[in-house]
Amino acid sequence: MEMEMKTMSGTEQTDNLKNQIEAILFTSGNPVLYSKLSDIFDIGIFELKIIINGLVDEYKDRGINLLMYNDSCQFCTSEKYTLIVKEALGMVRSTNLSNSALEVAAIVAYHQPITRAYIDQIRGVDSSYAINTLIERNLIESKGKLDVPGKPNIYGTTDDFLRCFGINSIDELPKLE
Repeated sequence: MEMEMKTMSGTEQTDNLKNQIEAILFTSGNPVLYSKLSDIFDIGIFELKIIINGLVDEYKDRGINLLMYNDSCQFCTSEKYTLIVKEALGMVRSTNLSNSALEVAAIVAYHQPITRAYIDQIRGVDSSYAINTLIERNLIESKGKLDVPGKPNIYGTTDDFLRCFGINSIDELPKLE
């Protein structure tokens, strides 16, 4: 394999690398760490992200998208084709989040890292159930403890949150007025 790579031009090597990355991401079905891909291909993470960013552009306006997260990337179905894919594959519609869970998810997304007490203060009601629901669905997670008496958990969003809402970064959320 190494001998084959030496006889390829730079463009051919890059195309071959893109095809291999594409095959890994497609087969995985889950986010793949940049560090893992970097080790496999023996290239730096910065260079790897440049190559993957090129793939993101190639998949724009297609049936699938390539999402890049802070430490990983993955393929997902383009949002506009979700219904037809579910119908074709006979997938049952997943349970939607309640309004209170969506409200808590938005509060966490915009104010992270945030404690349950602060979420309760913003909402004016107890948010324990909604927080537990979001944790069970891996949309938020504990990001550590706040260094104050009682050491409460602080919460933040996960990569599954980004994927669920079809964004690559929290920075893509609409700006608050």
